[in-house]
Amino acid sequence: MAKWDIEYLKLCKKILEEGKEVENRTGTNTIKIPSYSFHFDLQEEFPVLTTKQLFFKNAITEILWIYQAQSNDVRWLQERGNHIWDEWEIDENGLWHATQNVVNEEGKLEKKEIVKDFGKEWAHTIGTAYGWIVNHYHMIDKLIDKIKNNPTDRRMVMSLWQDEFLDTAVLPSCVWSSEWDVTEDTLNLMVHQRSCDVPLGLPFNVTQYATLLSLIAQVTNKKPGTIDWSIKDAHIYVNQVDGIKEQIRRGEELEDLPAPELWINPEITDFYDFDNSRELKDINVRNYKHHGKISFPISQ
Repeated sequence: MAKWDIEYLKLCKKILEEGKEVENRTGTNTIKIPSYSFHFDLQEEFPVLTTKQLFFKNAITEILWIYQAQSNDVRWLQERGNHIWDEWEIDENGLWHATQNVVNEEGKLEKKEIVKDFGKEWAHTIGTAYGWIVNHYHMIDKLIDKIKNNPTDRRMVMSLWQDEFLDTAVLPSCVWSSEWDVTEDTLNLMVHQRSCDVPLGLPFNVTQYATLLSLIAQVTNKKPGTIDWSIKDAHIYVNQVDGIKEQIRRGEELEDLPAPELWINPEITDFYDFDNSRELKDINVRNYKHHGKISFPISQ
């Protein structure tokens, strides 16, 4: 079995065995543990789950949406057949609708329909989050410049958590910080996640940042190295438990499948030149074998 599957299923089992069921803003309870961390080396394996199908083109176009296109416009993703942000899209009137738990006058959580007015100028976006933050602070340009020209710099940090822009974001960044390090000719990464939907979000997130690390390494003439990942509030929603149990069963009973490989067009030397169309002509996950799709519901 792929190393990433082993690590991932270990986390899932820990949550189911040791986690506590809690209420949260979405109105659907989660089973959570307060923290978790893991480590892997891209020289040994490119992390894509095999115990369930990962739609890697959606994962990669989302990470390019954030860091290459530096966009908050959901239509950019939709044009590429990617609909993972549709639930958080501000409508044409500048309104965002959701059903969530809110604290009532008695101090208890109560499910209500939430309508937030962002203004028509934010229509079809997710507000001041993710790619908007990257663009606002020129984060990628600064990072690439430091890796190329000052590789011993210990301040190579990109933080998507910016207090002044939280209230105008539909969903503040879950994966909120990345720290970058160059050791000899290798580029390494540490990722911090404040909240982790383990069945839906984490498989995407890990493959995404492994891809981002590989792309940045190529255009800065470095080798992709290690990723250290820290999670605060690792959780499984109660309506996702059956699907996770099926995935655990697959890991225990079905044939082991090898990890796939990431292919990147070696001719690309500028991060902004990687094709970000639906076809992803310059990026591909090759030899990907998996045990099929598992559907998990989304909680807003």
